[in-house]
Amino acid sequence: MSIAPRKTSTATEAPEPVSKKRRRRPLRAAGIVALVVLGLVLVSTVINLILESTEKSGTKPYGDRVAVSSGGEMNVYRSGSEGQPIVLLSGLGTPAPGLDFAPLVRELSGFDVMVVEGFGYGYSDMEARARTNENISTELHEVLAKLQVKPPYVLAGHSIAGFYMLDYANRYPAEVSAVIGIDATIPKPGSQPVPDPDPGINWGKALAVTGLVRAVAAVAPGIFDPDSDAYTDDELQRMRRMMNWNFGNAAVADETARIANNAAALRGVTYPDDLRVLAFLADDKSDSITTKTAATQNLLKNVKRQEIITLEGGHYLHWTQAKPMADAIRAFLSRSG
Repeated sequence: MSIAPRKTSTATEAPEPVSKKRRRRPLRAAGIVALVVLGLVLVSTVINLILESTEKSGTKPYGDRVAVSSGGEMNVYRSGSEGQPIVLLSGLGTPAPGLDFAPLVRELSGFDVMVVEGFGYGYSDMEARARTNENISTELHEVLAKLQVKPPYVLAGHSIAGFYMLDYANRYPAEVSAVIGIDATIPKPGSQPVPDPDPGINWGKALAVTGLVRAVAAVAPGIFDPDSDAYTDDELQRMRRMMNWNFGNAAVADETARIANNAAALRGVTYPDDLRVLAFLADDKSDSITTKTAATQNLLKNVKRQEIITLEGGHYLHWTQAKPMADAIRAFLSRSG
């Protein structure tokens, strides 16, 4: 019996080229790395949200929240002292103004000192309408009226608050007795048009939500801590927490995007001639002090009762120079009547 020979297929599958396999390996590795990173980010985000919720529930807020007609609530920390009202306004992005100003508030005993935290700051709401000079001024005016702060009062502001004090003093001149600038920002002269603000992607908020800001603060707290020994341990810990909570919020992001527009809106604006103005300038031993002094002198050239005081230190003068500042404020207000 003969057995027919088994037929074999002559068609064979061609092996996959080695070069194609090699090209896929890096892509596969990159995909795995991306998934691992995404997983870590999600885990970090969840942990950050849990920690933030726990911190907020276990930390008693300072100050009192005041509703404004445009929507939302602003927080105000008041020292409770009797005396002439002094309203403190913080610089851009300060996470906890009520704590940041603590050394100066302590030195200003005898005054009715209040720190008004604008939208995006401290315990105020983190979202608000457009952060224009006008909106910020009208919100501040409404809050002070609701608190029954008797005018005229003193406005004292750090850094970018220089814009808002200049706007406020011209908008409500009868209600301001004096202005005190703490290395205050001065609008630069010019005539060029300024484009509409474009906030873009809020990377700061993304860094905060995912817990990266918290991680940096935990590893290197000195990056965010005031360069000063005038704070208690509790104040420092609270400021670190509030940095995590408030970093990159929507209101401050919008305010930052509008700096050029707010500066342009104040071109050519000066303080009223009869207003008292005291300007503290920070001398950080750089060439910038010459430029700042000239800009301040130009802004105040029409002001009859004004004084410019240069103090050694960084931009946040109230961190390290609270006592000499308070002494100078007392002398200036007393001397000016």
